[in-house]
Amino acid sequence: MDTAPAPALDAPPASTLSADERAAILDAVRDFAAAEFAPHTLDWDARKHFPRDVLRRAGELGLGGVYVNDDVGGAGLTRADAVAIFEELAYGDPTVTAYITIHNMVAWMIDTYGTEAQRHHWLPGLVAMDDLGAYCLTEPGAGSDAAAIATSAIRHGDTYVLTGVKQFISGAGEASVYVVMARTGEPGARGISAFLVPADAEGLSFGPNEKKMGWNAQPTRPVILDEVRVPAENLLGGEGRGFSIAMTALNGGRLNIATCSLGGARWALDRAIAYVHERFTFGEALSEKQSVIFAVADMATELDAARLLVRDAAQALDAKAADAATRCAMAKRFATDVGFRVANEALQLHGGYGYLQDYGIEKVVRDLRVHQILEGTNEIMRLIVGRNVLAA
Repeated sequence: MDTAPAPALDAPPASTLSADERAAILDAVRDFAAAEFAPHTLDWDARKHFPRDVLRRAGELGLGGVYVNDDVGGAGLTRADAVAIFEELAYGDPTVTAYITIHNMVAWMIDTYGTEAQRHHWLPGLVAMDDLGAYCLTEPGAGSDAAAIATSAIRHGDTYVLTGVKQFISGAGEASVYVVMARTGEPGARGISAFLVPADAEGLSFGPNEKKMGWNAQPTRPVILDEVRVPAENLLGGEGRGFSIAMTALNGGRLNIATCSLGGARWALDRAIAYVHERFTFGEALSEKQSVIFAVADMATELDAARLLVRDAAQALDAKAADAATRCAMAKRFATDVGFRVANEALQLHGGYGYLQDYGIEKVVRDLRVHQILEGTNEIMRLIVGRNVLAA
């Protein structure tokens, strides 16, 4: 027995939708995830299959540009709307949803910081998900210390020449456009710029697909830039603004990954609830055991608390609140920790069956574990929150 969709709230104040419109959208997304994701998730994981055809159908539903402006085909929704949408998608498959959220982040960056020419060139295809996007910040020697990136972009007349390697890039080898952060100036954050690198750029290549614990249904590969020449018009947002653009994008990216944890963990909790009703030991259902009752109570309580933090941070982002980055870091840290803990507890409640691939629980545990690392590790989230609280 499923606990059913995430608890309904009235449309948040930041939403431009009525409550009925928002409910209709979430119903459509829920149906899409149930039909297009859920039946295939174990197969995609086992085969390490990236479902391009399903992503195109997601684009037809408007999921390729959830908060991209409508003049280029986007849905024009708010972050508060988006976190609810992505949670419902992630209930069907957190791995594929996580890629969709990264794609949305790339589209938002172009929509927000791009020139009109850049927006109209790239966004219609990205919104439809005929074209895919990739975000390229992390390097082999620069992860949490993102301002230390070494990839260079040297200006030669009306072109820039990019040289370096990006690591752990979702969608690498499949994307049509790569938003690449590269150094155009002095050491540190102020010397970084952002570039739009098309997939067919000469000198662009990719390392092998990484063998990962989870997230098998999306490719993760190094992106290699060997004197890649791009026109100066491919500079995104102006020289020296790349780090600021990357960090601003990550505020939303952190919320998106948090919602993927919520959706995956809610699915695992529903499976656990069904299992403890069906499984009998020592003459009674597991659901009658006090220890199980307490475990389920804690799982449900923490998951609801995490969802409220995510929704609060989304509204802060929509309102451009001064503390939005802190709230996003709080929500990301808490929701991804809770999501993994709930999924892991769901596995424990299944006993040995939870360890079997056929039940799907172990897959969700593997998939959600990386959420505590990417888009800024949870240790970095604590630094952001703690420093801002202490500085207040």
